[in-house]
Amino acid sequence: MKAREITLTALFAALTAIGAQISIPLGEVPITLQVLFVLLSGLILGARLGFMSQAIYVLMGALGLPVFAGFKGGLPIIYGPTGGYIIAFPLAALMTGFIAMRKESIYGYAIASLSGVLIIYLLGWLRLGFFLGRDFEKAFILGIAPFILVDSLKGVVAVLIADRVRKAVRFSV
Repeated sequence: MKAREITLTALFAALTAIGAQISIPLGEVPITLQVLFVLLSGLILGARLGFMSQAIYVLMGALGLPVFAGFKGGLPIIYGPTGGYIIAFPLAALMTGFIAMRKESIYGYAIASLSGVLIIYLLGWLRLGFFLGRDFEKAFILGIAPFILVDSLKGVVAVLIADRVRKAVRFSV
C-alpha cells in the first residue's frame, strides 16, 4: 500500500470512531454518524480501501479500544444487540465502493449508498432478532424502522459529499 492509501484508510477508520461518539440513545440501537462514514468510505475510497478502513475500525473495537458508541469496545459489544450492524460496516463499505466505482455519477452513488444501508440493516436486523429471542418483528420495529428516515438523510449527505470530493480531488484509488 502507498502512504496515501494508508493515510486515507486510517482517516476513515478514525472518522467512523468519531461518528460513533456523536450518538442519540434510542433503545438498544442508538442513532450515530457511523453509517455516514461507512458510506463515505466506500464512495470516496472505493471497495478495497473502504472495506479495509471499516475492518480496521471493527478490529480496533474488538480489541477493546473504545471506538464504538458510548466509548465502548470489546467482543461483548460485537456479540451484543448492535453487533450485526458493526460487523456489516466492512461489507457495506465494500459493496458501496464496488457499485460506486462502476457507476461514477450521483445516480450510481445513490444506488451504492442504498445497497450499503441495506447490508447494514440486514445484518443488524438478523443479529438483533437473534438477541431478542428470534423475535424478528420486534427487531425490525426497534432496529430498523426508527432509522429509515435518518439513514436516508445520511445517504443523501454521503452522496453529495462524495460527489463533491471526487470531482474536486480526482481520486485514483
